[in-house]
Amino acid sequence: MTNPATLLTLTQWFSPAYPVGAFAYSHGLEQAVAEGRVTNAAQVEGWIGDVLAHGGPRVDVTLLGRAFHAEDSHELAAVDALARALAPSKERLLETVQQGQSFAQTTRAIWGGDLPDLTYAVAVGCAARLQRFPVETVATLYLHAFAANLISAAIRIVPLGQTAGQAALSRLAVKCPALASQALQDTPDDIGSASFLADIASMRHETLYSRIFRS
Repeated sequence: MTNPATLLTLTQWFSPAYPVGAFAYSHGLEQAVAEGRVTNAAQVEGWIGDVLAHGGPRVDVTLLGRAFHAEDSHELAAVDALARALAPSKERLLETVQQGQSFAQTTRAIWGGDLPDLTYAVAVGCAARLQRFPVETVATLYLHAFAANLISAAIRIVPLGQTAGQAALSRLAVKCPALASQALQDTPDDIGSASFLADIASMRHETLYSRIFRS
């Protein structure tokens, strides 16, 4: 079992208080709400669940695992380059680059270590390796933090009630361990995404007339 000190550090890393700016990004959800695709709690839960299982977060966890097991800086740089290449839109690239830089800068300042500025999932995987944290626990909490951030966004823009949002998050959380375990077993050749509506929403979001989020 993961020891309490590790769990507390990971709770801090993935807390909304950790200054990575996750609250500023909706991963295309704001556009989906504006288009009327997501209008209630059931649709919010379905949208986020599909993105977790078939979209960017699953790819992120595979990349996180590759970064965790990278044997040298060259392999780590290759994983980071792949993460950038896989971003389906300008906004999604900004999302992962900005959060990754902020995560790396804060984590270096507190825990030290040779943690370069990387895309978000790659930075988390590298930091977990430096701290010798269990990768499955890190990946599971990474997915949970992603879901929690989109639930928070949905509460603001659908709008969605606090209780309904937390109920949806509790059901999504149950799926995170298995999804993390599966994604960590994938190789770069297995990487693929099938959340096309979310990807297209992130592309169209750039021209949304009135918006709260950066993606």
